[in-house]
Amino acid sequence: MLGLAPFQPLSDPQETPTPQVKANSCWSGPALILGLCLPQVVKMTSSDQERAQFLFVKALASRGRLEAVTQQMGYHPQYLDSFLKMQHYLLHMDGPLPFACRHYIAIMAAARHQCWYLVNLHMLQFLRVGGDPQWLRGLDFMPPKLRNLNEINKILAHRPWLISKEHIEKLLKISEQSWSLAELVHAVVLVAHYHALASFVFGCGCEQEWLDGRSILKSTLPGNQCFCESASGNSCNLEFGTRTSLDSCVELESLRERIQRIHLETEGREETRPPQDREEGNPKGQAGDLPGEGGLFFPSDFDGEIVRATDLSCYVQDPDFGYQDFARRDEDQTQLFRVQDYSWEDHGFSLVNRLYSDVGHLLDEKFRTVDGLQSNAMAKRQGCESSVFKRGIWNYIHCMFGIRYDDYDYAEVNHFLERMLKVYIKTVTCYPEKTSPEMFRRFWKQFKHSEKVHVNLLILEARMQAELLYALRAITQYMIS
Repeated sequence: MLGLAPFQPLSDPQETPTPQVKANSCWSGPALILGLCLPQVVKMTSSDQERAQFLFVKALASRGRLEAVTQQMGYHPQYLDSFLKMQHYLLHMDGPLPFACRHYIAIMAAARHQCWYLVNLHMLQFLRVGGDPQWLRGLDFMPPKLRNLNEINKILAHRPWLISKEHIEKLLKISEQSWSLAELVHAVVLVAHYHALASFVFGCGCEQEWLDGRSILKSTLPGNQCFCESASGNSCNLEFGTRTSLDSCVELESLRERIQRIHLETEGREETRPPQDREEGNPKGQAGDLPGEGGLFFPSDFDGEIVRATDLSCYVQDPDFGYQDFARRDEDQTQLFRVQDYSWEDHGFSLVNRLYSDVGHLLDEKFRTVDGLQSNAMAKRQGCESSVFKRGIWNYIHCMFGIRYDDYDYAEVNHFLERMLKVYIKTVTCYPEKTSPEMFRRFWKQFKHSEKVHVNLLILEARMQAELLYALRAITQYMIS
């Protein structure tokens, strides 16, 4: 990450007034801290405010902290609801992949864009669900089956149009390390989700805020007590689905002791090794299971704090592989992905639901929710209808990945989206790690903070759907070949 000035979080004072808390209200103590983080959007109805508060309580109860992404999405509670339900299902409910593998795939996907925020977040969750700390040393230390996912992860992150049925066939036919179709669909959805979420993290400034240490609301709760128990003295069972999140109400003290024990065992093994073996076995300064000066370090004061990575290169294969412009005037137009031939509604939705039950419905709800968010003020500033403005952003993002709609006039993109807005959208979509605070400030002056978040939600969902369309089309071609 370049040495850039930090983003200004929640920069519009008129949108974030200090909440008024009544005496004897449940919004006191730890709950008051939560209330201070609640975004209050202009013309936000009381029901929307209550919904945002409820979703924030759920998120805090599940993880012991209110993450920066959740705070930003709280400007649009309806979307936050569908986002949290889908992400919870992907990570914590019954599915083809083991829980630890899900978090490791999230780490692999986020590392492609050098997203420290998401990598460190899922390193902690990986350990919480019993993941092997050895895997956190990098790709060379994880099982070959997961390592084989690298190629698809790399292609979907930067040039999804290159994915083919041959890539799918290779993963499904590698003897003992082969993937099942259901496992592969689960992995593809995770990869696309975290690539797109990395764009949102950079686009809304969560990454820079995290690096500056401002984005995480630290837990002050007793070791095994959930948020609602601490705030009200009553037990609770907050959940999104049919069972509680696996990392809900985790005993942080026990986790800290486990990490310290592993670290002590590692030091003991290092002391018994000859000096020359230590040097040869750790050319990059990686010492043992949980290296301190190499790839990772774990603070001794592990009180709910995020486990931090100091170098993400150990999770990235072929780091020079990046986005290249799809649109070239001299290229063969047959390479275009035409939505009329393969669409989410007619093809992708049913395939995902068939191989990974219910995820198709959750993804579809999320796509429809972001499309239904109101953007009248933004559209008016651009001189067009809300639906025209949103479709222009969505189709522009898909166009950058070679996806075209035959029924759309692409002249509208240049007409309704000013140049600086398009530059920002392309940067956040295609190489989010290059997004700078200066870019954020230069062409967003006329937007409120909630509107900036809205545009970044459109980027998130359009990018995720683009990656899914290419991956699911390749799976479909493999299945019918």
